[in-house]
Amino acid sequence: MNETIDLMLSHTSVRRFTEEQISDEELKTIINAGRAASSWKNFQSYSIIVIRSQEKKEALFELVPQKAILQASAFLLFVGDLNRAEKGVRLHTEDFYSEGIENLLITSVDAALAGQNTLLAAESMGYGGVIIGLARYVSKEIAELLKLPDYTYPVFGMALGKPNQNHAVKPRLPYEAVVFEESYQEQEESVIEVYDRVQADYAGERAQDTWSQRLAAQFGQKPNLASQDILKEKKLLN
Repeated sequence: MNETIDLMLSHTSVRRFTEEQISDEELKTIINAGRAASSWKNFQSYSIIVIRSQEKKEALFELVPQKAILQASAFLLFVGDLNRAEKGVRLHTEDFYSEGIENLLITSVDAALAGQNTLLAAESMGYGGVIIGLARYVSKEIAELLKLPDYTYPVFGMALGKPNQNHAVKPRLPYEAVVFEESYQEQEESVIEVYDRVQADYAGERAQDTWSQRLAAQFGQKPNLASQDILKEKKLLN
């Protein structure tokens, strides 16, 4: 164990913030640490839009009604981005193939790696945050608000600030249910049922549904098509 691992293992999502602000210098340091993350072929196929004005936060809150957006010192939108790639390709050839699942994986994984680095850096400096994936559900509106060009799309948002709450670390699935030696080991439903009880014990009176019920709410119904629509509009999906 060391200081870095201790920090990583103590992660909790922070959705309530004090009025203390992250300085411009600190925020730049946090983001630069995020940008040091691994990236496919060093293409860095993402961009980060920093929102600090209350006016723009309120506009975002109208689209994604999460109080963390309003309270945050800074809201970061992580964008999957092949716009720069298109310009680079045009220096050498007229052929640019932006569409396809592989390109979406490249851009979304790059953005996610940078995002995790960014959040960890913020936590190391005494700040906290929460990743807001619901931004994808209003992809078109966010793209219009933040003027996203072709070949770009919202991946997730992140609210950052000084924590005004302190939750216990959420219990993760058992190591043996996630980490397998040599080959995949499919789990029995009993693993899910046991974890439902673990999560219920953690949440206590705050529990409104079980972990598996949340799975059902997400994956037991037809998917939200907002991301698919914006990907088609931005020339990233057929």
